[in-house]
Amino acid sequence: MKRLTYLILAFTVLMPHMAQAETRIFACEPEWAALANEIGGDKVAVTSATSGTEDPHHVRAKPSLLAAMRRADVVFCTGAGLEAGWLPVLMQQAADAQVQPGNPGNLMASSFVRLMNPPAKIDRAMGDVHPEGNPHIQTDPRNIVAVAKGFTERLAQIDVENAGYYQGRLGDFTQRFQGMITASESAAKSLKGAPVVVYHDEWAYLNRWLGLNEVATLEAKPGIPPTASHLQDVLATSRNAGVKMILLAPFDDDQAAKWLAGQIGAKIVRLPFTVGGRPGTETLQATFETTVKSLTQP
Repeated sequence: MKRLTYLILAFTVLMPHMAQAETRIFACEPEWAALANEIGGDKVAVTSATSGTEDPHHVRAKPSLLAAMRRADVVFCTGAGLEAGWLPVLMQQAADAQVQPGNPGNLMASSFVRLMNPPAKIDRAMGDVHPEGNPHIQTDPRNIVAVAKGFTERLAQIDVENAGYYQGRLGDFTQRFQGMITASESAAKSLKGAPVVVYHDEWAYLNRWLGLNEVATLEAKPGIPPTASHLQDVLATSRNAGVKMILLAPFDDDQAAKWLAGQIGAKIVRLPFTVGGRPGTETLQATFETTVKSLTQP
């Protein structure tokens, strides 16, 4: 009888903790980890597979990621082929059924937005082309808002008990984030039509949002380093267009950019690309504020 009493007491003590168990989220990129924390608050535990200074195309399936994947209730990634070189390995080796494609625990951010520039055809000679379209959706904050809504709905489906909590946090986040978008668009009015050169085709959504005119790419083809002949073509195009800025992500090689900048007198602008890509960009809002400030400062 005494033993039964102890068991009942132990169960009573544990019940609140069991009810408050966190939903474990495996985010492939920092932007989705940050968004998951914004919406999930203290009801979620988030692991990011990459940092803001890593190229999300190339990630090693290290033991710590396998362990995080095994514990995951939700896998939250970009999709559209961005993680094709490493995510399938993790999913095959460590993912439970509930996070496999087609199940509620598998969430691809790209499914909530319209992808830009899907190729008419796919050929190996074209380089590292994504069949579904450009996957770098996180550089336009309006896409973040769309993904936030989709993520909240899915999280509420998985964790019904806390659905109201998630909806409340979505409302708060959206209000703050929309204010940032409005202020950023006002601050960036002078950028409309400005010609820019990029290293990789990773700024299409940012360019569309702020009205920048991308005239050339330093890569000869997606994922293929610049060649001498290609750089000569970029030089001629840049001079004709009056390019004053060359945009790089934190992980982009800057050798070709430095050469071009020296030839045409342009400035190299290292943008955050995602959360944590530059100092002071620990949140989604700060990432976009830093982006606009970097583009508009002399």
